[in-house]
Amino acid sequence: MTNKTSSRKPPARVWQRMLSGRRLDLIDPSPMDVEIEDIAHGLARVARWNGQTKGAHAFSVAQHSVVVEALCVHLEPRLDPRSRLLALLHDAPEYVVGDMISPFKAVLGDSYKDIEARLAHAIHARFGLPAETPASLKRLIKKADNICAWFEATQLAGFSQIESDRFFGHPPRGVHLELEPEPTEQAQATFLARTEALLSRIEVAV
Repeated sequence: MTNKTSSRKPPARVWQRMLSGRRLDLIDPSPMDVEIEDIAHGLARVARWNGQTKGAHAFSVAQHSVVVEALCVHLEPRLDPRSRLLALLHDAPEYVVGDMISPFKAVLGDSYKDIEARLAHAIHARFGLPAETPASLKRLIKKADNICAWFEATQLAGFSQIESDRFFGHPPRGVHLELEPEPTEQAQATFLARTEALLSRIEVAV
């Protein structure tokens, strides 16, 4: 006679162990399990464009995030440190779920968005940021994100300017980037330093 109890499969693991030792639950992520060192480490090792870019190194999400935050400030110089941190962390959930390219998202539909939103809420709570990014700031971040993507596409990912204009819109006049993918350690250190600088400015303001 088969013992049904012993033959049951254990429940699927839905948490990821981070190098900090934290166990981040993907279903119910806790802000207490979010560490900026884990985010910086992960994003520096997640490649934009599925790694299909020119150069000796991948263009990481960490490097992309730093560029997007700088672009937001260029477009809106009076942006406060808290808004700048939201811009820097706009892709932070990707330290867990990776950077899914737009064609893959189109195939998946919206099923991934709930997981990303839960992770974003936990990350925001960990650093004292609003759960939802204000709509006006979200539009600014999206504009900066598209500008960065245009230069990434044309300089690193083999897209023509005509293709990039169609997918991302042409960058505004006066904005130009020269992108060079950074080594992993450099991208990680730059992202971490930028985050800590913004956090210190927020703490001083409070």
